[in-house]
Amino acid sequence: MQLVVARIGRAHGIKGEVTVEVRTDEPELRLGPGAVLTTDPASAGPLTIETGRVHSGRLLLRFEGVRDRNGAEALRNTLLIADVDPDERPEDEDEYYDHQLIDLDVVTKDGEEVGRITEISHLPTQDLFVVERPDGSEVYVPFVEEIVTEIDLEEQRAVIDPPPGLIDDRAETASARDAAEDERGAAGDEA
Repeated sequence: MQLVVARIGRAHGIKGEVTVEVRTDEPELRLGPGAVLTTDPASAGPLTIETGRVHSGRLLLRFEGVRDRNGAEALRNTLLIADVDPDERPEDEDEYYDHQLIDLDVVTKDGEEVGRITEISHLPTQDLFVVERPDGSEVYVPFVEEIVTEIDLEEQRAVIDPPPGLIDDRAETASARDAAEDERGAAGDEA
């Protein structure tokens, strides 16, 4: 299986280094010296990483055969793709690769169908599941332990316990429940 692990940014300096936008949780594994990566567009590669370092919070890479700024700039916006064994799992048993989560069915702990994970959005504060609902709409589910209570790869499903308002139906149910409680409270006040 092939996964996009980075996108090459602008050239850095005059000796062939480039900045990269990292798209993997394991850059030390996927983007280390000696790693051979295919590219999109394919005409740019394959590329072998010669060196890597962090400078001002950005990862800088140099590839074998790229020795100057012009060569580095020619690679700008190229996607770096790693070959990954589909059965490979992260070291931590509570971590998952994006490809393991895409297409999982999402259900509530009560068994209510929510939809299917179509994308994982990696934000600075947390990751989000982008879930396509059966009606074609999307809902965003924070990938946090309090909400995503179970990932079952064998059953191909993610079980969630969403707070009221996270999923449209639950917001409507919560609103209806609150309205009913308000009506009961008002009726009790009149008695």
